[in-house]
Amino acid sequence: MDVLTVLPRRKGWYLSLMAPNTKGPKFAWLDPSRLYCNSQALSDCVRDLLRPFQNETIDLVAGIDAMGFILGSAVAITLGKGFLAIRKAGHLCVETRTQEYSDYSGREKLMEVRIDMLKPGLRVLLVDQWIETGGTMRAAVKLVEDQGATVVGIAAVAIENSEGGKWLKENYKYSHCIPNELQSQIDSQYLEFFKNFIG
Repeated sequence: MDVLTVLPRRKGWYLSLMAPNTKGPKFAWLDPSRLYCNSQALSDCVRDLLRPFQNETIDLVAGIDAMGFILGSAVAITLGKGFLAIRKAGHLCVETRTQEYSDYSGREKLMEVRIDMLKPGLRVLLVDQWIETGGTMRAAVKLVEDQGATVVGIAAVAIENSEGGKWLKENYKYSHCIPNELQSQIDSQYLEFFKNFIG
């Protein structure tokens, strides 16, 4: 299928635009960002992510380095809100707060956020592209909450039912784009439609 073709808009139709990993085990098991190349797919993905938050007050959208920047910015623009980048440590040239975490590969890392934006009473929607183990999102939650702001919820294309993913779902309002019938495939990290993928 041509990635730029607009398809009928059933729920989650755009997930079929995602690409499987072709580079080996040190990379994530799929590439969700391919769906962003289709304007209708990106728009519908954002719409689906925001549906559970229609009645929530959101003051700011925060996206997680790096792919969460793309989706988070699209969410922020759709809401008419500002966007805050939560970065891998060492990239911001202003005073920051840092938080240790382990990413999906098990590597220990450090995340940072500027300290002049988050404050008590501010309601933040956290956005990342994909939540696999939940470590990155949990670190972002801690950075936001340690400065007194409130996490309204978390949003990602998918949240896997890992231990960390389940913890996030149990403790925060959440949104993702995966229909119930695909969740088991997401959790086993293989999508059946990849059998017919032509890159």
